[in-house]
Amino acid sequence: MEPEVIRILDNNETGLFELEQRFGSEMIRPLVGDVRDIERIRRAVEDVDLVFHAAALKHVPLCEYNPFEAVKTNVYGTQNVIEACLDEEVEKFILISTDKAVNPVNVMGATKLLAERLTTSANLYKGGRRTAFSVVRFGNVLNSRGSILHVLREQIKNGGPVTLTDEEMTRFIMSIDSAVELVLTAAYHAAGGEVFILKMPSVRIPDLVDVVVEELAPRYGYRPEDIEVEITERRRGEKLFEELMTPEEELKSRETEDMYIINDGFSNPNSIDYNSKNSEKLEKEDIKRILREINYIS
Repeated sequence: MEPEVIRILDNNETGLFELEQRFGSEMIRPLVGDVRDIERIRRAVEDVDLVFHAAALKHVPLCEYNPFEAVKTNVYGTQNVIEACLDEEVEKFILISTDKAVNPVNVMGATKLLAERLTTSANLYKGGRRTAFSVVRFGNVLNSRGSILHVLREQIKNGGPVTLTDEEMTRFIMSIDSAVELVLTAAYHAAGGEVFILKMPSVRIPDLVDVVVEELAPRYGYRPEDIEVEITERRRGEKLFEELMTPEEELKSRETEDMYIINDGFSNPNSIDYNSKNSEKLEKEDIKRILREINYIS
């Protein structure tokens, strides 16, 4: 069943224009606005059944140097959307969160953790209103705007060097398609209060860099061995590895074939220890296969 209308609220006017040109559907309604403006949010969610809240400041170093801007968007902005959804009695609200919200060591992670708490706690004070508030937690979405793959491509195109902040760094990865599927699955199953986490592979960042250099260097007229890998110090707020659940959350989790679901009503006596340091890493051939699947390499 197709939706009657899809409203897309963004403060990126050019992005909205390009989206409208690409799809050219009367079903899509682009709205220029910002989550910091609650009146604009109320107008955007009026008579809407389902809200996906993805607006955030997401780059760790930028949030470190602009901390209260991160608070205004990631925290105040989230509360604005929550209140608007309550006022308009939206059926379901899904917050897009991140693994950096687990045991956060940086401003971005801390603000996203608070956004998660605001979201799940809204189920406790909503009274008789029907809105169900739930969360999905992402890893690193490959080839998304501003992702490591975009940075690596530009560095290789310019002849290097390719920068690596720590040779021991690991990350969880997921494709854009997997991220979309997770969000839609969460929206279907959400009853309120859940945190949905996709089961996803992890990679050693040096392995990912090696594969990308090997594949892309010849396309830009270089030999892979010509591209220098420069080890720099870790950026402010950057973690060596990421986690997708705290030990306390593991005790409140339920496992399905494709995901973990955290909810206060669940009980799990088993330890999962779901972090990118201890989980099995992809081999380089598997990384190549994934990069082909997302059309980053051919």
